[in-house]
Amino acid sequence: MVMPMPSPYLGPMALRDFLPFLKKPAPVVAVLRLDGVISARGRRALSLAGLAPQIRRAFSQRGLAAVALAINSPGGAPVQSQLIYRRIRQLAAEKNVPVIAFAEDVAASGGYWLALAGDEIFAEDTSILGSIGVITASFGFTDLIRRLGIERRVYTAGENKSLLDPFSAEDP
Repeated sequence: MVMPMPSPYLGPMALRDFLPFLKKPAPVVAVLRLDGVISARGRRALSLAGLAPQIRRAFSQRGLAAVALAINSPGGAPVQSQLIYRRIRQLAAEKNVPVIAFAEDVAASGGYWLALAGDEIFAEDTSILGSIGVITASFGFTDLIRRLGIERRVYTAGENKSLLDPFSAEDP
């Protein structure tokens, strides 16, 4: 069987396959992995100081079409959460690039705060999301100390300093 000889003429489309500099580069989506507890201290903790080089690198890619945040964090320090969030939003506005957040197993508390840096947030039905805030637990001993005849005396320098005192009656 005789194969026909390829034409010596290369059209513009065929030429592009042989000359890589003529190829239009594919759009780039940088992935920024935010995995762990958010804290200013700790070897594996997420902090602005620790993440700054990766955030900068993610937004500096040639042909950048979007930045994806892959989040798996139970949260942590609110200040670090805000600093990381602010830096991501700042670069997204500066580079005019959308940010897409993907909540993996957990994006709770500060982890959810990081997800809010995205223009869109995606999560699995089974991902744990939300819960920004602080929780505290306490006991109330007001009836016990009254029965024992104990008088409670508290002196504070501010109106709400003893707000969570377990020996005082609850004040809605």
